[in-house]
Amino acid sequence: MRAVFLDRDGVINHNRPDHVKNWEEFQFLPGALTALRLLSQTGYRIFIITNQAAVGRGLISIATLEQIHARLRAIAAYHGAQIEDIRYCPHRPEEQCRCRKPQPGMLEDLAARYRIDCRQAYLVGDALSDIAAGKQMGCQTILVKSGRGTDELRKPELRRYQPDHIASDLLDAARWILVEETTRAPTVALPLAAGTLMAPQ
Repeated sequence: MRAVFLDRDGVINHNRPDHVKNWEEFQFLPGALTALRLLSQTGYRIFIITNQAAVGRGLISIATLEQIHARLRAIAAYHGAQIEDIRYCPHRPEEQCRCRKPQPGMLEDLAARYRIDCRQAYLVGDALSDIAAGKQMGCQTILVKSGRGTDELRKPELRRYQPDHIASDLLDAARWILVEETTRAPTVALPLAAGTLMAPQ
């Protein structure tokens, strides 16, 4: 399976400092739907992994969060993209759960359920916590400058969690993935056509 794991806020939609609390506050970033379509149409299965501490802080209910995700998937499908599954962590940072990035719990769950070899998968995020989670699972990681990405590049932790690639946004990341996959693809020996003679050894 060719899989791409995507952070949500700052990658697909605008990252709000006060959290996305309803659909009216959810705004797609320029080029995001095009990127999702491009990945889908070239055979990638798309998964979203997102920290949603707003749930744990009582700012949004799980029902509302799942309604947002249902609308997100429906609009993506309308634009020719399929989002295979979405995982979210509802916990606050101080709860020290296993699923909140930089912990890899959401990735582990999806990899087990869908039998994904993360060493052959990509992860796109706008924070070093995304990159850290992806690296723990062996993913190729891409940091986008949209959302918090530009600020993250100034952090000293960048030396520890160096992404494999830095992209301007999700569309730029998707295009890089397609080029990278082409260069990584193994050369397949084609069978000889009928009647073709092999040179003597």
